[in-house]
Amino acid sequence: MTQNNGISWSVKKRIQITGLNLFYICICFLGLVPILYVLLLSVSGGGGALMTGLSIFPEKFTLDNYRRIIVEEPFLRWLANSIVLSVGTMIIAMGTSVLSSYAFSRFRFTGKTAFMQILLLLNAFPQILSMFAIFRLFRLMNLLDSHGGLIFVYAGSMCIFSIWNMKGYFDSIPIEIEEAARIDGAGNVQLIAKIVLPLARPAIIVTAVMVLIFVWNEYLFATTFMLKEESYTLAGGLYQLQANDYSRSWPLFSAAAILVSVPILVIFFCFQKYMVSGLTAGGVKG
Repeated sequence: MTQNNGISWSVKKRIQITGLNLFYICICFLGLVPILYVLLLSVSGGGGALMTGLSIFPEKFTLDNYRRIIVEEPFLRWLANSIVLSVGTMIIAMGTSVLSSYAFSRFRFTGKTAFMQILLLLNAFPQILSMFAIFRLFRLMNLLDSHGGLIFVYAGSMCIFSIWNMKGYFDSIPIEIEEAARIDGAGNVQLIAKIVLPLARPAIIVTAVMVLIFVWNEYLFATTFMLKEESYTLAGGLYQLQANDYSRSWPLFSAAAILVSVPILVIFFCFQKYMVSGLTAGGVKG
């Protein structure tokens, strides 16, 4: 009787797990429907956003939309601008926030809590409220249409986010590891370079990718402070495509959206393992 109950419970458990997996698969499929629709629309030879008939597949497959985006529009220039802004912001923001977050995590000093609260308040401050002041400063300092000025704004806002994000990671690293390294004779530079940074590598990579994605997709500042078409980022370029004569060509716009998304998807999948890895796993394995 007990064995039969055990078998019945096992079968019921498998049915529940199978049903739950099917439910999640359906949810994922529903989430992929818009992406699949945009992908099919980008290889369509028509000009409308709604396909005729009951079939979602285009009547004519063509890659001409991708060719027109790359050849007839300054897409490569927009791509280069986005790369410069994203990489530049990531280097400056991470270079300042890694050591700052470690200092906030490990050291005790007067005003530490108040300073962290001020940073949190600044991070919660809506960026759109500061646009007018930043625009006037940029005009006075001749930083309009300048990559350096936009990198400065991006790095300032993302540095606050990076400090708060990585401080939590540094807090979770056992301090006993650092104490053992000090007992073995490691100095401050060796401690940070050979112990702390390798342990925090997943957190640093995750934060850097998040900064990169934010700058890559940022639209408001990119279209406000970049006044010329050749200075646009990819987000601003998509806006330009929607605002000019191509606005009625949804297949062309969809092809541009797919091309904009591909680099970020490649970066995400390359570093996906760090997104789910435990922070102190490297210290335990080492």
